Amino acid sequence: MAMSAPTLSIIVPTFREAENIPALVARIEAATAPFDGRRALLIVDDASGDGIDRVVAGLGRDWVTLIDRAGPRDLSGAVLDGLRAARGDLLVVMDADLSHPPESIPDLLAALEAGADIAVGSRYVAGAAIAEDWGGGRHLNSRAGTLIARLFTRLRDPMSGFFALTRATFENAGPLAPIGYKILLELLVKCRPARVVEVPIRFADRAQGESKLTLGQQMRFLRHVGRLLRYRLAP
Repeated sequence: MAMSAPTLSIIVPTFREAENIPALVARIEAATAPFDGRRALLIVDDASGDGIDRVVAGLGRDWVTLIDRAGPRDLSGAVLDGLRAARGDLLVVMDADLSHPPESIPDLLAALEAGADIAVGSRYVAGAAIAEDWGGGRHLNSRAGTLIARLFTRLRDPMSGFFALTRATFENAGPLAPIGYKILLELLVKCRPARVVEVPIRFADRAQGESKLTLGQQMRFLRHVGRLLRYRLAP
């Protein structure tokens, strides 16, 4: 008996990103055309109050679902809620600000098909590129975070928010308790993937809206690292 074709779920956490949604959905729709009828886009919104519900309803796409998330605003928590709600065999996580190119989704999925447990959209491997207008401060923050993440992984871009993983990998995770904005690091530690592949992407600056990176978020990242260290060192 022939095996059924895999299904795809794309999880996008949002906070005040309504103006980016029409372009994002259009580009995802084009990039994932081979999954027509087998795809779902889950937009997990942290009580933005920016009319994102009207924007999503106006798209008229039955494969796009808005999840209104209750509780404290937290990007990692939103992603985790989306992953738990997803039903796809293949899971993709990406930002809504158009810095992550939807056109690279097929490359991430190809890496999974070739045997990777997690495929990371990387800014720092051969063939990757970063927008020239990405500020020096953001470069510094990214590199500092990458250096700290060396406690857990040798990936070139463990700070990426654009990645794909198989459902089997996600379901293999230990207790997930992320905080802050770097859910990938949590999954790399807790899912124990045997093979992780970095896929080069062209990283753009956000299209609309404002960056959510704050000093508070940076402190939450350090708390998250502390949690992961305790998890790794636990008997």
